[in-house]
Amino acid sequence: MHVPGSAAERGDGSTVTVTGSRQKAAWAEHVLPPVEHLAGDIWSLPVPIPDNPLRYTLCYVVPSDSGLVVVDPGWDSTKGWDALCDGLASAGATPADVTGIVITHIHPDHHGMSARLKAASDAWVAMHPAERDSLPHRQFQHEKSRAEAARNRLREAGAPESDVRELFGTPDEEHRPDSAPDLVEPDLLLEDGSPVALDGRDLVALWTPGHTPGHLCLVEPTARVVLTGDHILPRITPNIGLHGRRPGQTPLADFMDSLKRLASWDDHEALPAHEYRFRGLAARTEQLLDHHTARLSELLEVVGELGQPTLWEATAHISWSRPWDQVGAMRFAALAETEAHVQHLTDLGLLIRSDENGRPVRLRRAPVA
Repeated sequence: MHVPGSAAERGDGSTVTVTGSRQKAAWAEHVLPPVEHLAGDIWSLPVPIPDNPLRYTLCYVVPSDSGLVVVDPGWDSTKGWDALCDGLASAGATPADVTGIVITHIHPDHHGMSARLKAASDAWVAMHPAERDSLPHRQFQHEKSRAEAARNRLREAGAPESDVRELFGTPDEEHRPDSAPDLVEPDLLLEDGSPVALDGRDLVALWTPGHTPGHLCLVEPTARVVLTGDHILPRITPNIGLHGRRPGQTPLADFMDSLKRLASWDDHEALPAHEYRFRGLAARTEQLLDHHTARLSELLEVVGELGQPTLWEATAHISWSRPWDQVGAMRFAALAETEAHVQHLTDLGLLIRSDENGRPVRLRRAPVA
C-alpha cells in the first residue's frame, strides 16, 4: 500500500527539494502534469491510470543515436495509449520509432502497455531476471486462478469470510479462470550494473529489490539523474510485501539495503514513476528507513497487546494512511506489507509465527532472553 511518507526534513538539516514544480502543481490540482523535456534530452510523459488514486505513471523517453528507449509505458487503456502517443509526438517521435522498452517492475501501471507498444514498434522489452520470474502467469501457474491464490492467502491470515468475499468474490462468481491478461515476457534481461543498449548514451540498471523482487532503477550519469521507478517516491511509501511463495525471500531487508544504496546518488535528480521530480535522495531514503523502523516497533507493540493475533488481526490494528474500515480493496496490499514486516521480525528472532500448515497463522512475541 502506498502511504504518506514522514516529514520532508531530517535532523541534520538536509531536505527533499521539489524540482518538478509543474508536476507538483498538477498533483495538487488533480490533473495530469505536462509533458516535459528534461536534462540529458530525456522526456517525461504522464500516462493516466484509470480509477486509481495514483492517477498517472510518469513514463520516460530516452533518445540515443540508435533510437528511443521507453521506460515504463504505463497502464494499457485507450486514454493511456493516446497519452503515450501524444507524448512521443511532443518528443518528435512515434511508437514506430521506439527501439526498446525497459520495465522497472511488472505492475500493470508500468508494464501493462508494453505488449501494445512492442506490437507497434517491434521494440525489445527488458527487465531484471527476478522480475521476469514474478510475471503473474509464472507465479500462479499452480493455482486455478490468481483470485483463488488471493483467497487462500486471506484465509491463512485469518480474514473473515465476509472480507474474503468482498475483496475477491467466490469461485462461483469467476467468469473466467484468470481475469487479468498475461503480461509480455522480456526479450532481454538486465542484471545489476548492466548497461542499457543505447548508442552514444550511458544508462545503467541498478537492481533495487523490495517493492518487487526484480525492481530496477536506472542511472544516467551524464545527465545526473536517477529514474527511481516506485522504489523511491517523493511523498508516498511504496508497498513492501511478500511476493508469491518463494522460500527465503526477505523483501523488507532487501528494500532497506536498496534504499541505503540509492542514497549515494544524492547529487543526482530523482525522476520517479509517480508524483513529481525531486532532489535529496539521501534525505528521502532516511525518511523511508525511519518509516519502516517505526512500523516494525508498532507491529511488535500490537502483537504484544493482542497476545496471539492472527495476521489479519495484527494488520487491522496497525495504523495506515486511513482508518482500517476505509482501506477498502487495499486491505490485501496492507496484509502483504504486514507479512513482510512479520517476516523481518521473525528473522530477527523478535516474533514467532505459528506453523503455516495450520490456519489461521498466528503471531506472538518471542520470549525475552
